[in-house]
Amino acid sequence: MSQIAIGVEGIFAFVLMLGVLVTVHEWGHYIVAKLCGVRVLKFSIGFGSPIGIGRFRMAWTRSGTEYVVAWIPLGGYVKMLGENPGEEDGSEALEDPARSLPAQPMWKKLAIYLAGPAMNLALPVLLLTGTLWVGIDRQAPVIGTIEPASPAARAGLAAGDRIVEVNGEAVAWWQDLEEFVREHPGERVQLGIQREGTPDFTRSVPIETRPGIDRVFRDDKQVGWLGVQHERQKALLGLSGPEAIAAASGLRAGDRVVRVGEREVEDWAGFAKAYGEAGEGGEIGLQVMRPQGVGLDMEESPVDVSVPALGSVDALGVIPAVVLVAAVSKEMPAAQAGIEAGDLIVAVDGRPIGSFLTFQETVLGSGGRSLDIQIARSGETRLVSIQPRKVPSQIQGNDQEEYLIGIQGANAVLRGAVRQERLRNPFVAIPRATVMTYEVTTLFLRGLRKLITGEISRKAIGGPIEIAKQSHSAFQAGWDRFLQLLMLISINLGILNLLPIPILDGGQALIALVEGVKRGPLSVRTREFVQQIGLILLVALMGFALWNDVSRNWSNFFDWMRGL
Repeated sequence: MSQIAIGVEGIFAFVLMLGVLVTVHEWGHYIVAKLCGVRVLKFSIGFGSPIGIGRFRMAWTRSGTEYVVAWIPLGGYVKMLGENPGEEDGSEALEDPARSLPAQPMWKKLAIYLAGPAMNLALPVLLLTGTLWVGIDRQAPVIGTIEPASPAARAGLAAGDRIVEVNGEAVAWWQDLEEFVREHPGERVQLGIQREGTPDFTRSVPIETRPGIDRVFRDDKQVGWLGVQHERQKALLGLSGPEAIAAASGLRAGDRVVRVGEREVEDWAGFAKAYGEAGEGGEIGLQVMRPQGVGLDMEESPVDVSVPALGSVDALGVIPAVVLVAAVSKEMPAAQAGIEAGDLIVAVDGRPIGSFLTFQETVLGSGGRSLDIQIARSGETRLVSIQPRKVPSQIQGNDQEEYLIGIQGANAVLRGAVRQERLRNPFVAIPRATVMTYEVTTLFLRGLRKLITGEISRKAIGGPIEIAKQSHSAFQAGWDRFLQLLMLISINLGILNLLPIPILDGGQALIALVEGVKRGPLSVRTREFVQQIGLILLVALMGFALWNDVSRNWSNFFDWMRGL
């Protein structure tokens, strides 16, 4: 029953997604054709016969235009007078030649053909403008975690600091700081900082150079690193060594502190502050949540532990468990090197690891070279050499390959500080939405170029099954994710339709340009030949995308068959 429910929900999400995209695209052709004085014979959303039961049909005629909502929701079309010479509308075109498409000047034809893609590119601007009016939760430029032995730690930065300036330029969001740092390895950055209880101050911090990746396309690259994270570190414990007082007191790696004495704590900074303020001398009670069973993703149960009050967590012998291994994949390099669930990864190539994100990027950007990884287990440390393996992986819904060692980390972070970006002045919101759409469009064009040159596998091309899967996943995640996917696919659809392939809008616009230059229409035979070439190319592309869909879902199909 649950499978049926998921199937119905997935179909609904898919139809809703395509319905909006197709309607917006075809409405662009329709409204511009009307404005240019061209008679529109039919406006169809979907293909095939109109949806209907009994005498009811989702088809009606107004002012000489037939409007249809058809059964097959894989596209739509606008049929204009004289658009296809030789078809049944030819006699009507002779009766009203001034309103036929061939009779229009070149600029009107171009406007009509390009209106569909233009509407797909305008849709994200409209949706983003509306979203900005309601308000978008974005990451505030507040440090959630400082990684040990990092440039930020050496410069005296602390969790809770708000970054207000980067090299004298105002900073509104965490992304502004992160992008600047990643793109300027080896340089120094002047940070303007606000800290509660102190006057505003500045720090000059060197940006360290580290191997990393392009976070969109996963290309290897050198990136800048300060050792600051927006997410807050959970009060998840690791032990600094076998002689640590914490170990003798009964604390274990993987324990999550929730209370120090009578004070509840949520993150590592809160735990360190509460423990430090307890002073020195005597004992203090900690309540921890301890994972039960095999692995660290099991159920947690509360455990009370009494520890000596030593004035600092360093003296107690506990460290943040930022890369705590929750599970290890069999036959992968980590398992072959002897790493087990419960191990704490503390350093790579001699450098302390202060966040799972830093560790993950180090592995992804390794290029397959061997990494010397220091792990802690039961208070003891040892060094293992692991060579990441290039394996198939799902990257943004697409099948690609990346370097992995085969571990799953425990969830050790909490959401950082956020605030709403709300713009209700249309003269501010529309330009902002336009810039955001332009940035996404630029990324798509980069991806398209990489696809053409072979830098991205052709297997990344997806068809209707992949769109349906992504639509369903986004719909389940919430309307914000669904709208993000809708905007992304709308941009993709707009750009792809501008390609100079006959049948597509870009190809039709190219034909209109050729006819304008030669000051006459192409012959019916030439037009038919060009259209056939375009159809072959389009069918081949759709067939390739569908094959990718089917091949990446073979196992799911057979699982479904076995369940019948």
